[in-house]
Amino acid sequence: MVLVVKQHRCMHSASCVCIKGHLSEDALFLVFRHMNWNPRLIAVLSCVCKWFDEVAKQVLWKEFCHARAPKMMLDLHSGGSHIVDGNWKALGKLLIYCNGCTKGGLFNNIHVPGHFVFRTRFSGTAGRGFLPVQCRNDVLYVSDPCEHLDQGEEGDLGFFRGIFKSFATSRVKKMLIEKRARFHPREVCPYCKSKLWSMLEANMLPRSASGRLGAYEDSVEYFVCLNGHVIGICTLLPLSDSEEVPEE
Repeated sequence: MVLVVKQHRCMHSASCVCIKGHLSEDALFLVFRHMNWNPRLIAVLSCVCKWFDEVAKQVLWKEFCHARAPKMMLDLHSGGSHIVDGNWKALGKLLIYCNGCTKGGLFNNIHVPGHFVFRTRFSGTAGRGFLPVQCRNDVLYVSDPCEHLDQGEEGDLGFFRGIFKSFATSRVKKMLIEKRARFHPREVCPYCKSKLWSMLEANMLPRSASGRLGAYEDSVEYFVCLNGHVIGICTLLPLSDSEEVPEE
């Protein structure tokens, strides 16, 4: 049985060591399936040569995304949507990497290093709270906030990320264009390197977003890129007395 239909050829020069022979794509598929689509090893394989990088982009990252978030991937591709095609590597990174922020970047003078996360829950139900009323028919999956506590004057910060289904035809994108929203002058999406819109600057950030995140009102800000990837920040509310863990 053929596991991988598409064939990839090495794009290096004639002197490339790869011409001495590759593992077949079917063999790579079986090896990485046995390793449960380990993202670290997929990233390492991608650095070997352009041929391996293409196989990783077209096959291995796709399988990783389906294994990590099967229901979300099924919905993102339902109804004829192909928003993820060609961007599996970016989506795979979004699933497991909290971008943080750099000083002078998207979130002004805040500096929090990015890092990998073991597991994150993405919710389409929570995503509705990030959409303007006119756009509630759009589908947005948003993660729980990644908590970075005790950040000095900034307090307890939460970073969240997400992805739109069929962003190219979404009401949100249409409204951004109608409003003539400007792209960020310098920063780009950390996952796919495309340009970013600020939902806050476009006055398209509903108050319900803070409730979904457990954050202070007016502390939420998020950006969406041309490929529908979302990155955002908020200041988290402190735990209430009933939520604090009692001391023993």
